[in-house]
This record gives sequence, structure tokens and C-alpha cells, in this order.
Amino acid sequence: MEFNQWGPQDLSPPPARTLPKVEAVSGLVVEDQQTGWVGAVVRLEKSGGMHIVELADRREKIRAFPLGFGFLYEGAAVELIAPRVVATQQTLRTASGSVKVANSRAKVAKASRIWVEGKHDAELVEKVWGDDLRVEGIVVEPLRGIDDLAAAVADFSPGPNRRLGILVDHLVPGSKESRIVANLMKSPGTHNNVLVVGHPYVDVWQAIKPATLGIPAWPVIPRSMEWKLGILKAFGWPHSTAEDIGLGWQRLLSRVNSYADLEPSLLGRVEEVIDFLTAPVS
Repeated sequence: MEFNQWGPQDLSPPPARTLPKVEAVSGLVVEDQQTGWVGAVVRLEKSGGMHIVELADRREKIRAFPLGFGFLYEGAAVELIAPRVVATQQTLRTASGSVKVANSRAKVAKASRIWVEGKHDAELVEKVWGDDLRVEGIVVEPLRGIDDLAAAVADFSPGPNRRLGILVDHLVPGSKESRIVANLMKSPGTHNNVLVVGHPYVDVWQAIKPATLGIPAWPVIPRSMEWKLGILKAFGWPHSTAEDIGLGWQRLLSRVNSYADLEPSLLGRVEEVIDFLTAPVS
């Protein structure tokens, strides 16, 4: 302690200001003071010994920040802390990676549809994008192949409020599928009301990342062998009947938990279809 002309002077640092602690629960809206980013909490994770919080703005763009000081809540500075009940953080996102809408009910199904080639395609889309599609009121319907696609689309009678998004297997230049799609898009009524997208794989099974299954790559199957049976045989699984194929697919599908388990070439196409079907009618 020192003295001056007014008396003793305490030169010790002032006591640190204690900020209110606020738990970073799902949906909490805060502002990062340094950048001005305002967003809702969508995810917490631990990285390198520190917690990272992800904030989604109203356009669902996401940025990550270190958890702790430097946030404003309702205009006041706070210390953002991890929730005491961590289990609630497991529901912050859907399997597709979208921000999960809390306490939402499925909408009444719209007239618009997503068509996929078969039952397995539909089950995969449902597992990863099901939550999103129920919020939007979009139904996925499996076809039995696309040989009669033009006739099926004509029967559906697409229009501005009755759109079709179609996901096709093996849509690569020169394939049978590419020729069918090219002919379809020449048909009246498809312009602006039908979107056909595709992935390059022989079957939607291949859209599962090999690492998800614990293999270095998908087996190469000779053209002389039915592809799915060949895959099951290469895995050493039963492969003689249609039931074996169904059971084998369920084993593969059980390894898929989120979009991170799928190839980007499928992810982008499904997201493109959902955007097309949910875009405002111009």
C-alpha cells in the first residue's frame, strides 16, 4: 500500500468481475461479442481439451466458438457453460445434419413427392432424412425400376404445386438410365415441375462409405453375377435367396447412423431434391 496527498492508496488489482453462468442448451440464442455473430446453440463437442459450441443463425449457417466467456445473452455479458445434462445435446441435429426443430409435428403430406428406384433407396433416405421430410410434409415413394418412368410421370401429372423429385441409380453418361431420363425431360409438363438427379453407383448400397462398414473398398463384382448377390458372397454372408438380400441390406443399413456415413455424391443429390420440392412456387 502506498500513500498520496489524499491518504493511503491500494494498488492491488480490482477483484475480477463474476459473470452469470448460462448453460448452452439446445436453441439458446446468444451473440459472440467479438464477431457479432448471433445464433442458436445446435451442438457441443469437446476438442483438444476444450468445449466448442456451434451457433446457427436464422439462415442455418453455422459457426463454431470456444465455450466460455465472450458471449452476450439477452444483451448482457455471460459465461457460456456446458449443460449439466449432456444427454440433451444428442437431439440437437437430425441424422442429415440439419438443425432439429424441437416439438414439431409432421406436416400433412404435400402433393409433391420424392421417387426413388426401390425399397432399399427409400429406407436409406428415410433413415437419414426422415425427420427433415416429415417437417416439410414430403413423402418418399419407391418405384420398381425406371423402365416405365415417362408413363409414371405422365400419370402423376406434375405441376407447380405438385412437383416430382426423382433419384436415379447409376445416372452416368451412356448408361440406360441416362437415356431414359433424357427422353423423360423432353415430355410436356416436366419443365420446372420435375427434377431428376442421380448418383454414379450401380446400386444405392454403394452410397454407404466403405469406412462405415469397416472395409477398404466395395468389392468388385463380375458382370456375369447379379451385383447384390455378389456383394453378399464377397462378405461371406448368405446370398442364395431374395430373403438373403433383404437381410443383408438390413445389416448394411444398421451401420448407417447419419449423413457422415454416406458418400457426398448421394448427399448432395438428395439435398438438391428436397430444396427443389420445398422452394416457393414462383
